[in-house]
Amino acid sequence: MIGRKEDPAFLYFPTNYRWSMGLLICLGAAPWTGVEIDEVHRVGRALEDRIGDDAAWFEEWTRMGDKIAARGREAQAKGHRLTAASCFMRATRYYQTGERFIHPRSERSMAVYAASVELFKAAAAIIRHPRIEPVEVPYDGTSLPALLVHPEPAAAASRPAPCMVFFDGFDVTKELQYGYGAPDLAARGIGCLIVDGPGNGESVRFRNLPLIAETERYATAAYEYLSARREFDPRRIGVMALSLGGYYAPRAAALEPRFACCVAWGAQWDYHAIWAKRLEELASGKVLSLSVPPEHLQWVLGVSSQAAALKKLEAFRLDGIVQKMTCPFLLLHGAGDEQIPLSLAEKCFAAVGSKHKTFKVFEREEGGFHHCQVDNVTIGVHYMWDWIEDVLKPGT
Repeated sequence: MIGRKEDPAFLYFPTNYRWSMGLLICLGAAPWTGVEIDEVHRVGRALEDRIGDDAAWFEEWTRMGDKIAARGREAQAKGHRLTAASCFMRATRYYQTGERFIHPRSERSMAVYAASVELFKAAAAIIRHPRIEPVEVPYDGTSLPALLVHPEPAAAASRPAPCMVFFDGFDVTKELQYGYGAPDLAARGIGCLIVDGPGNGESVRFRNLPLIAETERYATAAYEYLSARREFDPRRIGVMALSLGGYYAPRAAALEPRFACCVAWGAQWDYHAIWAKRLEELASGKVLSLSVPPEHLQWVLGVSSQAAALKKLEAFRLDGIVQKMTCPFLLLHGAGDEQIPLSLAEKCFAAVGSKHKTFKVFEREEGGFHHCQVDNVTIGVHYMWDWIEDVLKPGT
């Protein structure tokens, strides 16, 4: 369970791409105390004879989440608040890792997800570095749940600080996103508003907000929320997202000119074409490199058939839109991305209208070769945060 013979990257279940992605999404938070490697490995070992059994996947991750959450509550009862916060953070990630493959969602899986959100909030109430504030972003007569990660006072000047709006992808959540380096961004003096947009996280599970093509609608809402807060500089608010967020963020930045920069952590170009091909190949019996079961598509779009899903996806195209972008733009992509080929990343980058744009491709030997650098999250995070720091200039 160390990977493919021809690939130096770490893949825990080399015969099952989806399970390897799921475990790596969990494990990727290890540098930021989001998981304990031994705990992840224990779950992996418990599953090694049941690869592909998503019910077993849910049970084993939930069991580990229960164990670590109980340990946290015990520590909290004894007054050991920081130990409790660490346990609650880890339990959150284990619960959400287990829940991600359940389709349709069950009463139990929804309860586990709700528990994960509450555990994260309990941890956030304890952690002081960085300060994490659960907030609601007003949007379209309702609101979007979000986490505002405040810049560290030691790193930020007394004047208003820069901030990044960070949206999810196709199947991740604001809690998972926090574990992908948000504390490091805060330490550089840059805030981060991590949002469960329509189709993601709490918004799709508990608020019946499906995925929409017009990402500028909720991105503008996030921008206006931040610009109304005195601690942030409206001229230095950027937008970023990962995976399918490679559609969300570039579209938003192209159509909301107030964003100061845009980062696409993984490219998109024509999501309709991607899924039209995927569904055709699935129907022929081909095994695809997907991060979640294909049923996830209909669920996040709020439709009941593949045909209806494809109809909605007709609007998920960037050609004719990203040409309008003028702010600084960064695109990261793994050369070996099995979900979105590098050729589409090249098309997207070439089309972006910004004069200041950077395209970073991670090759096999350096690491970060796979989808959104899931095989080496740190290398992608460091590249992005360095670039954002250069563009937004915290402390000035």
